[in-house]
Amino acid sequence: MQLQAFWSGTVSAMTKLLYEEIATRLATLIEQGTFAPGARLPGLRKLSRQFNVSVGTVVSACALLEAQGLLLAEPRSGHYVADRLDETRAETPARPEIGTPAEEPALIQGQERVLALVQAHNDPALLPFGAAVPDASFLPIAALERSAARVRRTQRGRVADYDFPPGALELRVQIAQRMAEAGCQLGPDEIVVTSGCQEALVLSLRTVAQPGDVIAIESPTFYGILQAIESQGMRALEIATDPQTGLSPDSLARALKQWPIKACVLMPNFGNPLGHRTPEPRKAELVSLLQARGVALIEDDVYGELAFDHQRPWAAKAYDTQGEVLYCGSFSKTLGSGLRLGWAAPGCYCERFTYLKYASSQATPTLTTLAVADYLERGGYQRFLHATQRRYRQQVRRVIEAVGRYFPAGTRMTRPSGGFVVWVELRQGANVLALQKRALAAGISIAPGPIFSSCGGYERCFRLNCALPWSPRIEAALAVLGRLAGETG
Repeated sequence: MQLQAFWSGTVSAMTKLLYEEIATRLATLIEQGTFAPGARLPGLRKLSRQFNVSVGTVVSACALLEAQGLLLAEPRSGHYVADRLDETRAETPARPEIGTPAEEPALIQGQERVLALVQAHNDPALLPFGAAVPDASFLPIAALERSAARVRRTQRGRVADYDFPPGALELRVQIAQRMAEAGCQLGPDEIVVTSGCQEALVLSLRTVAQPGDVIAIESPTFYGILQAIESQGMRALEIATDPQTGLSPDSLARALKQWPIKACVLMPNFGNPLGHRTPEPRKAELVSLLQARGVALIEDDVYGELAFDHQRPWAAKAYDTQGEVLYCGSFSKTLGSGLRLGWAAPGCYCERFTYLKYASSQATPTLTTLAVADYLERGGYQRFLHATQRRYRQQVRRVIEAVGRYFPAGTRMTRPSGGFVVWVELRQGANVLALQKRALAAGISIAPGPIFSSCGGYERCFRLNCALPWSPRIEAALAVLGRLAGETG
């Protein structure tokens, strides 16, 4: 027995050394560029033959490289080289610093610029870096069309009828299952289907606040949140937000002591426009801080399923122990913005929220709701998500590298770990509104920083949409933007 244990331990040690050796050899090939960022490695059996080792040894080697951040595993597809940005390179832009927003509530201003921005998205002559809308090539259009045809064929009478709140049970069941991935244990009866996340945001504000109330927001924040606040006659209070980790709990605590804040709107997972990801302990801290003050949290999580490492971060709603978090989600960033299909999990406010949904728009489009439910039920969504996450990771990396190559010295830029938008901060003296005007003349749309602020701040910042298929035309447009940025500041 002792001899058997000795040999067992010896073989185990040899196997360990062998898989580490294989991992080192693969890492060397990656560093040498044999396997480029985003490239798929040969299959496990092929690698086992190449290295003359067992498949199990290759699996262990790949798992080690995954833990080191060199590889990403795709279910039913294989292992891919991670798109890691080399921040030591001289041309890689530095990260932006935390902004210094105004320290008092304000009525929203300057949002009329947004209409021109979204209208420009429909101009085929313009490159749409401005609106955060995925290109059609990133969407499962054919699969959704098949689901819609199936629903029209099998549920013809139902498709012609109203889908009153809270919405089709089939879809709410699928949403509840998706939200379990975000740490939220919810039943279908706790979910209300809406016409996009924007409606969910507006209804959430109406549910917990009144005209004139103060709403705390990230700074900068998505302009749709600002428009929702403005449409209800409420005032926005910008809170300092770290471009990497999100809203500062210390800044929020000070604001809660100073102002009668009624609600707080956050995008903790790959927030728009910064792309920040709030660490899990900070999410829990923010939820606890707001609940201690009796302040409702409205969470916008439209990018939550687009993590580059395929690890879905938990929603702030997962830390809600009192039902005070009104969660807002949407399929706009994954299945298509034209669906106009979102949802809310309003917690203890569910009854009031459901009534307001009915009073404002009565129902959601029945065909769209049932088609998406059918698509989700058939089980291809997760596989589609993994492929899309990988593509967005590649696109964001390419845009960051292009800005580093073509933009003037002193340019700063965010490093999102999910979603598909990046935030660019130009050097001192730059005028982003002048840049936007010149870019439009050159056939390029961008989203200027002032529309992400309640009082028109961030005058030398802008957001770029990366959900565009990479091409020489895209790279040339970024080169033009870089040249114009140098000329406007």
